Amino acid sequence: MDTPNLTHRPATDDDLRQVVDFVQTPDELFFAYPKGTWPLTVEQLAAARAERRGSTLALLDGRPAGYANFYQWHPGESCALGNLMIAPWARSRGVARYLIGVMERQAREHFDARRLDISCFNANAAGLLLYTRLGYTPKEVVERSDPQGQRVALIRLEKALG
Repeated sequence: MDTPNLTHRPATDDDLRQVVDFVQTPDELFFAYPKGTWPLTVEQLAAARAERRGSTLALLDGRPAGYANFYQWHPGESCALGNLMIAPWARSRGVARYLIGVMERQAREHFDARRLDISCFNANAAGLLLYTRLGYTPKEVVERSDPQGQRVALIRLEKALG
């Protein structure tokens, strides 16, 4: 199996046109950006990006393949990962693992963070399995509502950054 050629760079406004297409269903949007409304638009993502830090684009063989940022940052303490989205064609190719590693390094280097927090809804089995494989441990479960008003569990996970 070939090793994927993964790189990254800061996301730009122009990248958002491609990133919005990473989200294929209302459920995927809810997992990646619970405050968003279906379908995700460039304007929604640009507004979120303006309020966040560290918006990063992962590239697989030079093609935009993943996106993430921090929705909370507490210098010297922690950052919270948000808006993690992977292009459908790039899934199961190591992009999410790579991008999370990039964001862990950015949290340490730019915010002197000792911990990275990730929130994941109970229905997002792929996300929960990935995060626990990467060393994230659940710290609390809180009740939320999905867009249809149904009760869901938001699992908050954390990982110490070394």
